Amino acid sequence: MKTENLERFLNICIAITAEKDREKLLSQILDTAMDLADCDAGTLYLLEEDGLHFCRMVTRSLGIRQGDPGNPVTFPPVPLEDSFICSYAAMHNKTIDIDDIRTNAEFDLTGSIQYDEMTGYKTRSMLVVPMTNDKGDVIGVMQLINALGENGTFSRDMELLVTALASQAAICITNQQYAARISDLLDSLVHALSKAIDERSPYTANHTRNMVTLAERFLDRVGEEKGPFRAQNRRAFLMSVWLHDVGKLAVPLEVMDKATRLGEHLEPLMERIRVMGLLDQIAMLEGRISQEDLSNRDAEREQLKEFVLKINGGGFLREEDRRRIEGLAERTFTDENGEMLPWITADELACLLIPKGTLTSEERSVIESHVSITGKILKDVDFPKEFCDVPVWASSHHEFINGEGYPAHAKGEELPAETRLLTILDVFEALTASDRPYKKPMPVERALAILDEMVQEGKLDGSMLTLFKESKAWEADQ
Repeated sequence: MKTENLERFLNICIAITAEKDREKLLSQILDTAMDLADCDAGTLYLLEEDGLHFCRMVTRSLGIRQGDPGNPVTFPPVPLEDSFICSYAAMHNKTIDIDDIRTNAEFDLTGSIQYDEMTGYKTRSMLVVPMTNDKGDVIGVMQLINALGENGTFSRDMELLVTALASQAAICITNQQYAARISDLLDSLVHALSKAIDERSPYTANHTRNMVTLAERFLDRVGEEKGPFRAQNRRAFLMSVWLHDVGKLAVPLEVMDKATRLGEHLEPLMERIRVMGLLDQIAMLEGRISQEDLSNRDAEREQLKEFVLKINGGGFLREEDRRRIEGLAERTFTDENGEMLPWITADELACLLIPKGTLTSEERSVIESHVSITGKILKDVDFPKEFCDVPVWASSHHEFINGEGYPAHAKGEELPAETRLLTILDVFEALTASDRPYKKPMPVERALAILDEMVQEGKLDGSMLTLFKESKAWEADQ
């Protein structure tokens, strides 16, 4: 074996091992094999259940090149039958070296001969090598045609080199397939977690999907030239968006989906008001109160019900409403056992006095805990290197650059660009969402104005918000 051939072989193996792009790898495998074997044509097949699929076809003397992206090979798969030389090589894991196909009677080579007749080409010598990976599995076949040396045939030394190259190529392809499967598995698990959230709370999962859509549009429209996001970070960033609310799986649904101030406390309060009416009716029948007293009390209770239902809807609590609620909390009635009970319990009072929204301070703390839970869950996941920042980005989306966010109160340069964008997406989607049970959707213009105010307050990154506005990520592609 010539030293220069061995050196070329080693350099080729290094090159194909370093190639990460699948399409480039497949082209490089056939091109380098043809260079190494010094031949004019070649075909690369990949083995699938229904046969050997044409992957790349090259005939240099005719300027023919098929199989690269945008230029697919249109021939049907070769059946897995012994009569076809490439199939035989794959099925029996055997290298086949033919000096002249027209004198060979062992295999059905009419396809090659017919191809010659159509193109004017003349196929003569052929080296067919199975591509076997490190597990001993044949994943494809490399077929080299028309050696260009003095004898026009492939030497034994060359057969050994090409066989070794085919094996190395098979290992590279297999490794890429494994990597793709692992990546697909990771994506499917992420989507499964999102679906699990969906099963518990549809609007929360819609929030995640909406944010992913916003993120994808932002990345597509801003691009690397203006944004701080490298192309290789795209999938990692989108994964952090998918996972940013995974901690909500541990948040009680009655808190996460609490659409009103009272929530589950409304029904007991309404029942207490009904019981108060029944007790007054008994008191009237027993002569302890008059019919007029009963009518007045019934009217007062109806007003109470109307007032409670109005306050229960959420929104800002007016000062006069707060004072009225506190006054009602001081009212009591006597139950059928003679026990003095409040019109409104302490828990109900805490809910009705919520200044804005539907959550008490304790419930808000429970909701906010989802960020820490997200961090704990993702910290225990053994992410591949390219996704190693996902736990940090996903669990920091409620941090503000002035340090007023939570849970770590991180600020300034502690927050990477990905986290700053994720925070903007989260706030914008929450403001404009149309499927929240506790609020009406906000117009985009008003939501952007609120984001501007948050920039002025030092909470959000102004330059990142400018990029978000320029992207118009909330607008669908035309």
